Amino acid sequence: MSLPDILKGRLSVPAVASPMFIVSNPTMVIEQCKAGVVGSFPSLNARGKGEFEQWLIQITEALDAYNAENPDKPAAPFAVNQIVHKSNDRLEEDLALCVKYKVPIVITSLGAREDVNQAIQSYGGITLHDIVNNSFAKKAVKKGANGLIAVATGAGGHAGNLSPIALIQEIREWFDGPLLLSGCIATGDAILAAQAMGADLGYIGSAFIATKEANAVDGYKNMIVDSGAEDIVYSNLFTGVHGNYLKPSITAAGLDPDNLAESDPSKMNFGSGGNQSSKAWKDIWGCGQGIGAVHKVQTVAEFVEQLKEQYAAAKARINR
Repeated sequence: MSLPDILKGRLSVPAVASPMFIVSNPTMVIEQCKAGVVGSFPSLNARGKGEFEQWLIQITEALDAYNAENPDKPAAPFAVNQIVHKSNDRLEEDLALCVKYKVPIVITSLGAREDVNQAIQSYGGITLHDIVNNSFAKKAVKKGANGLIAVATGAGGHAGNLSPIALIQEIREWFDGPLLLSGCIATGDAILAAQAMGADLGYIGSAFIATKEANAVDGYKNMIVDSGAEDIVYSNLFTGVHGNYLKPSITAAGLDPDNLAESDPSKMNFGSGGNQSSKAWKDIWGCGQGIGAVHKVQTVAEFVEQLKEQYAAAKARINR
């Protein structure tokens, strides 16, 4: 295992909560960190002028206060997701704020840049880069990423299409640094399975949508509770990049989930704070295949406690 120093002694369960478009917010991030998992959010979720900086202040002050009151059990550090796509015209501004507030972890997506990695590492932060195959993994490390997030088939958001077993084993043949696994992880058992394959940490997204702190409407949360793996559709129609979505939400929008058109990846646009085309699909909800394990809406703290219990039980079962 190659756990970064910044995480040692700070996690109650070996997991990172993934940054989710619209859904992730400061309240959820703070509660995730206090519960002992890395909380994260995309900088582009902070839409208004000056809002991203206010979010950084809010999270930093809340976690500093918590750590002062709990010196023997500090919160996990938080992470910010930066979209490193050429259309994201906020990147330089948002990156400067990450440096100003010394964001502990920056997750980069849709591109890898040496200058971004160097900026974060200049003050002791670390960078983790999303990848969907071994070739992208090698490019990210060559450009200076500290660690990798292997986004396998079944993950929520812009998922890959490779088996987690194949993806992890190929990366581990040459990379011994921090490695996270994304794709259908919603239980403590799945976190342990990820570690057994060679990952250091599980990367959990969709299950956190069904928490009370998440910035999602009740219909979205309840649809996750009521759905399973067969209710997930893999399509590039909505953003130009393939991702997984809840089939009932597509049907509710008047589309046939079994006959969706193909989109052009060049339509992907993060200019001035978000994917513009996604606004037309605000009621079509992203989600991964692991939601069959989600049976109720609960608080972040309750969900993380459930993960801890499941993880301990899975380890005990294997040991027996």
